[in-house]
Amino acid sequence: MAQAARRIGILRNLSAKFASVPMILTALIVYLGFSLWTILYSFTNSRLLPQTNWVGLAQYERLWSTRRWLISIENLMIYGSSMLVLSLVIGFVLAALLDQKIRFENTYRAILLYPYALSFIVTGLVWQWLLNPDLGVQHFVRGLGFPDFVFDPLSSSDFVLFGVIAAALWHGTGLVMCLMLAGLRGIDEDIWKATRVEGIPQWKTYLFVVIPMMKPVFVTTLVLITSGIIKLYDLVIAQTGGGPGLSSEVPAKYVFDYMFQSQNLAQGFAASTMMLAAVALVIIPWAFLEFGGKKRA
Repeated sequence: MAQAARRIGILRNLSAKFASVPMILTALIVYLGFSLWTILYSFTNSRLLPQTNWVGLAQYERLWSTRRWLISIENLMIYGSSMLVLSLVIGFVLAALLDQKIRFENTYRAILLYPYALSFIVTGLVWQWLLNPDLGVQHFVRGLGFPDFVFDPLSSSDFVLFGVIAAALWHGTGLVMCLMLAGLRGIDEDIWKATRVEGIPQWKTYLFVVIPMMKPVFVTTLVLITSGIIKLYDLVIAQTGGGPGLSSEVPAKYVFDYMFQSQNLAQGFAASTMMLAAVALVIIPWAFLEFGGKKRA
């Protein structure tokens, strides 16, 4: 009987299992296979084409002694910390406002989510025009009668990164808002009634009751935001090109430039391996919390 039941279990949803084979093969061959290939050749001195001349950790030593790479890491840390805090705070506040059952909620939600439907290239170009002194905010304010107004962050090495952050927030905050709104809609209405009966202020209810209950939503949102931070590339290319100078340089741009412009594959492989390690540091703990916790439960 046990053998027959096992056989039935294997044959169940057979078409769905066959349909998943291409996806599994793609994941194994394309993602896992090429990731291992990249790591392997990061220990060589490959230039234009892959070579098997092993040099050990020489590429990594060179990578971490390169000023451009260190600046790109510093820029990514500033961008990442700002995005993590601001996108979570703004997204949660917008979700809390929409959760008040306001009129035209669907319209507001669509407007706030619409930027996420655009590519980062389009977002970068839009914000490049908005921050252009001859076309955007500065031109508009001067047209209102303030000829001395100056607003040109993309030309300033001190402020260009904040222009990129503003564009990224405009692009991604809508998604964070929708995730948070879904979490808020999952809170039992009896909890809100109980806190109102007890006379607990609404901000305390959010801070000490609602947010702890939304821990899985926050964890998933943090993983999505962090993965987007690490692979930041096209927004910077479209908006600033990495300039002025190296002021908005990021690791993904470093990888692309070394692999396809400087024709130094091994150095690009070493940099991309470090990015892969950063992604793994985010994904593995999340997977452990998401699936390991459920298994133990």
